[in-house]
Amino acid sequence: MAIKDGLIWQSGSVTCSGPELDGAGAQLFPGLIDHHVHLLATAARMRSLDLHGLTTQAELVSALRAHAETLPVSAWVRAVNYDERAAGLPDADQLADWLPHHKLRMQDRTGALWLLNRQALADLGQGPFPSGVAVSADGRPSGVIRREDGWLRSHLPQETPDLSALSRQGAAWGLTGFTDAGAGNGAEEARLLSDARQSGALLQRLCLMGTEDLPESVAFARGPLKLLYDDANLPDLDDFVARIRTARAQGRAVAAHCVTVAELALFLAALDAAGGGRWGDRVEHGGLIPADFIPELRRHRLTVVTQPDFIRTRGDRYRAEIDRVEWPDLYRLGSLARAGVAISVGSDAPYGSCNPWEAIRSGMNRTTKAGNSLGSGEALPPQPLLAMFGGTFQHPSQPRTLDPGQTADLVLLDDDWAEQLRDEAAVPVKGTWIEGRCQFGVGL
Repeated sequence: MAIKDGLIWQSGSVTCSGPELDGAGAQLFPGLIDHHVHLLATAARMRSLDLHGLTTQAELVSALRAHAETLPVSAWVRAVNYDERAAGLPDADQLADWLPHHKLRMQDRTGALWLLNRQALADLGQGPFPSGVAVSADGRPSGVIRREDGWLRSHLPQETPDLSALSRQGAAWGLTGFTDAGAGNGAEEARLLSDARQSGALLQRLCLMGTEDLPESVAFARGPLKLLYDDANLPDLDDFVARIRTARAQGRAVAAHCVTVAELALFLAALDAAGGGRWGDRVEHGGLIPADFIPELRRHRLTVVTQPDFIRTRGDRYRAEIDRVEWPDLYRLGSLARAGVAISVGSDAPYGSCNPWEAIRSGMNRTTKAGNSLGSGEALPPQPLLAMFGGTFQHPSQPRTLDPGQTADLVLLDDDWAEQLRDEAAVPVKGTWIEGRCQFGVGL
């Protein structure tokens, strides 16, 4: 294969506007795309205190205070992966007792909640506050904030995350593209990510989901309108339908956050009321998909962009918290493929691992961290799982090709890459090219 001006020029031996590269029998594939990721949050998490595995209040307080001691008093403490089973939802005053000398911003394990201590709340001013900011009986914010990331960014001091480390690690994993699935992506997020792309901090090509106000740009592909609602805050059907119609008027598909059955049922009903689905519309996650819903997914031509690695990382909790009769509905793969439903894969990082090989292994094994099987009938072989990372931005289940004229986003894998995945630590990537330039491995 020859590469010229960032495009595949002709099939044959591998050359990159210069010397021929010896692949030593390795296999060349379209570069991998993470079709559901939150880039700024993932980069921010890389510099945050991770509370994963801490199960008591004493452990949490000890970890927070030890971390705070490494920072100036003026610095914020940013913590993630808080599990409310450890100490419930502490209010701002309780958190001030935990960490009395620093401003604390702590995110729960789902990513839906932020908990702020009283010192941090002082930076939010006197209001008015959006609906996601819980208030106490005295009218003051309680410290619990749900689904208001965009508002928080506009009201709290922000340090723009450096995407360089994440991007270069992604290249080592064979990732040549990212679809950022932020529901609040608008002009500011577009500017930050465009700047990172144009400066070279972000190597990968980029697609952005987001709001109705998300601009078009030469720096990224504008993706679907993202529809994010929770069971506790489901919109009226008419409001949901209106947003779908707005997306249609903008020439965009829609992508709906559907972790629960109620969220999925509302999305399907809204599609019916809006005239039906179209190719490119997406179900994000598909956390629970009852068997009766599968024909509806196919009828609406929906692509399910799922996270098979959640079976590994969250499966033991699912087994403890979800009724056994619903276990077969969790993060389906094989049953959707057999029914002809389009499927693609994303990490949901930072809420899941950004390593695509862990997702592929999880899709093959369907095994939890504790070694329990969960939905073994949903397992798939490695080849179709790899292909789920090889789609286009606009149609993530549509495989890209290595034909002349295609963008030269490529990954070179060891010939025995599928066998290597029996090793839990294996990453069988020999080289990664983005727009014809080698960003990892044999061509450097």
